[in-house]
Amino acid sequence: MLQKVLPILLLCYTCTIQAKTTLSSSISKIKPSVVAIGVHDPLGSPRVRLTGTGFVVGDGTKIVTNYHVIARTLSEARNERYVVLSGTGSDVQMHSIQQTKTAPAHDLAVLSIATALPAVTLANEKLAAEGTEIAFTGFPITNVLGLYPATHRGIISAITPIAAPADNSSQLQAAALKRLKQPYMVYQLDATAYPGNSGSPLYDAGTAQVIGIINKVFVKSTREAVLSDPSAISYAIPVQFLLPLLAD
Repeated sequence: MLQKVLPILLLCYTCTIQAKTTLSSSISKIKPSVVAIGVHDPLGSPRVRLTGTGFVVGDGTKIVTNYHVIARTLSEARNERYVVLSGTGSDVQMHSIQQTKTAPAHDLAVLSIATALPAVTLANEKLAAEGTEIAFTGFPITNVLGLYPATHRGIISAITPIAAPADNSSQLQAAALKRLKQPYMVYQLDATAYPGNSGSPLYDAGTAQVIGIINKVFVKSTREAVLSDPSAISYAIPVQFLLPLLAD
């Protein structure tokens, strides 16, 4: 009996090692393409305040992130501007944004910079299957950890409809009502994301192909409890909604 059990245990152990090796390889492919998005304030301390994550696509000069990461109106009096930061640790380069294209309905933005950086490989518009092993790499707690990208892993637990409701009924204008009546499908993940992960690339753990963009996390109680008591339920916008924005 023991002789039959040992080969099974060895097989399971080998599969686990192979899975870890594959994920490690995927992370190595993705990390050079992960950037931070921040607000540069010449009068502030610190000079750059990070707001989220982004990743490089196309010819290396296009940066994908969430619309909400760059949506806040900045102070002209302080000469504030959004910037892209590449590199890690203290070896960081700041890039000016030359052009911005947005798709607020899908919480997406594409930023153009002058310097070409390593780009990710995007998946096609077909939705990944539920149960797919995934990972995402970004800057989860940007103001604390700085430019040291971290990776979280999990699975696609559901493909579910989502709409962005207003904070109260008085904000339910015509465009908002239309979005509520016509929700779109997103990935629900069995994985923990944090505020700084907004805009992180969601990728297939085995192939490193980017299949989506992290954009929100389910809050169990209060916004303040996101860090201390995370729900481990996150959401990502499928790459199929990004492709038209890149094609325009």
